[in-house]
Amino acid sequence: MNQKTPSAKSWGALATGAVLVAGALIGTNVLHAQAVRGSEQLTFANSYNLNHHHNACGTALVQQQLVASDSELQLTIFPSSQLGGDAERVASLLDGDIDIDLQGSSALASVYEPIGVMDMAYVFDNPDHLFEWFDSEASQPIKDDFEEQTGAKILGVWYLGDRTFSANAPVRAPEDLEGLRLRYPETPAHLASAAAVGAEPVAVAFEEVYLSLQQGLVDGQENPISLTAENSLDEVVDYVSLSRHAVGSQLIVVAGDTWERLSEQEQDDLQSAISGVREQNRQCADEDEQEVITRWKDQGSPILVEDVDREAFMEHAHAYWEDNLSEGEKEVYDSIRSVASGS
Repeated sequence: MNQKTPSAKSWGALATGAVLVAGALIGTNVLHAQAVRGSEQLTFANSYNLNHHHNACGTALVQQQLVASDSELQLTIFPSSQLGGDAERVASLLDGDIDIDLQGSSALASVYEPIGVMDMAYVFDNPDHLFEWFDSEASQPIKDDFEEQTGAKILGVWYLGDRTFSANAPVRAPEDLEGLRLRYPETPAHLASAAAVGAEPVAVAFEEVYLSLQQGLVDGQENPISLTAENSLDEVVDYVSLSRHAVGSQLIVVAGDTWERLSEQEQDDLQSAISGVREQNRQCADEDEQEVITRWKDQGSPILVEDVDREAFMEHAHAYWEDNLSEGEKEVYDSIRSVASGS
């Protein structure tokens, strides 16, 4: 009999289950991999719940790989912002109170401004471009400069999902944004992205986005499809326009003191585990998005707008970036664009 091969998401769920069986719950939804026979225990924090692909197909798989390789490293995972919001965790990482953090570049820009470019509109063409740049020699000066300026080290990048517009009106071209009040994260990188595409940004805490949409305080928001669905924002918008205006990513960053106290073997183990799960992590992200899109199409709401003029948005954004980036940001922008397929 032919057996169906489990999907990446299924393997992620199995990995999460394995960690749950091997570990013990500490507090609320905090996993401790007690089965690992290591002597070095590291905290690994993020803002996502345990079902999100960055945990089910990310941190859980890193733990699994460390166990499988008989590494002397143990990881304690703190999901769901249990060690603080983005800004708090960046500060805690630099203070050495958190060993490893999964963090967006827009938040890391608070301590190293140029890195925020990674979260800006149409800087990356697609996820393949993101990974090609990150793995290339072009990105190394930025990673080195980040480490020199902050003391923290970037170990990898995982794909979060493409950011798209969801609103009470379809968005097919830059002119369709006129008059729309769109919720954007209140970071310089995201607010600059709004300006780059001609959007009118409204600062609303993420926890208040649903109510703000429901009450008409904002006309829309922008986020990866999986996050839009995960937080039920699809219940309070009429359209989701596949603008894919930013390639969402999360950087895996380790505190400098933590990295220095690890042996060379432990450093290799950690780097290998984090890098090794990237492909499966992305596959899970793609599967999550496709599941949501299929469900939306089947139920007929929200209405998917697929005929977005991304070329018009790109031209608008790239013209803006040429004139409105700081010197350091422009260096990162040029570095990223230098490995774009059309360069």
